[in-house]
Amino acid sequence: MTLQHIYDHIDEHSPFDLQEKWDNSGLVVGRMGDEVERVVVTLDVDAEMIDETEEGTLFVVHHPLIFGGLKQINYDTYPSNLLARMIRKNQSMIAAHTNFDQTHLNRYVFKEVLGFSLSSEVPFICRAEGEWHYHTLLIHLKEKLGLPHLKVVGKKETIHSIALTTGSGASLMDQVNADCFLTGDIKYHDATKAISEGRMLVDIGHFESERFFGDVMGDVLKNLPVLAIITPPKNPFRVETL
Repeated sequence: MTLQHIYDHIDEHSPFDLQEKWDNSGLVVGRMGDEVERVVVTLDVDAEMIDETEEGTLFVVHHPLIFGGLKQINYDTYPSNLLARMIRKNQSMIAAHTNFDQTHLNRYVFKEVLGFSLSSEVPFICRAEGEWHYHTLLIHLKEKLGLPHLKVVGKKETIHSIALTTGSGASLMDQVNADCFLTGDIKYHDATKAISEGRMLVDIGHFESERFFGDVMGDVLKNLPVLAIITPPKNPFRVETL
């Protein structure tokens, strides 16, 4: 099976044209005509993963290894150091990022992981209506996402609507019409803005909310006549207890 066939299959399920203008989903490394016998599905690649994976492997990832324009290929700096490793081993990469968020990942986390009933969905934002108590909701989120703690902005004792954007979605705050907005990477100024406007935000983590990418993409690829291996994602952060 060629890389082109796999690219077309992903595009059929999650069109690359849906990606945001700043994104770089699609073919990141490789050649469309190359034959592919092995696919590794993962959130991100790192040096260890590249070194331990066979030559000729196609990586299907969530986060593109190249986002902005590269002005130099310096093997000592990211992402050139990883690109050089991949090219030496004739490995390739397809990224399904903001297009896949819209078509698959947000909905999967909202419904299958967190167990919410979807009442409405617009690009990048899933929404549910119901009734949740503040503490009960936080305990539910911690358990389902495996979070040791939560960062919360604002407080509403009774919550009648919940919205979610996986990854880093605080910039969408003004588009969210819900009592509580769940997303990752909430910055200080996002928090101060939310408090001033009477909003409630819960930081559910970038990695923690997107680590299910492999499971969802693996399901998309399962009918292809190619070996697809789902590699558990690695959180770049660790919690130190001193």
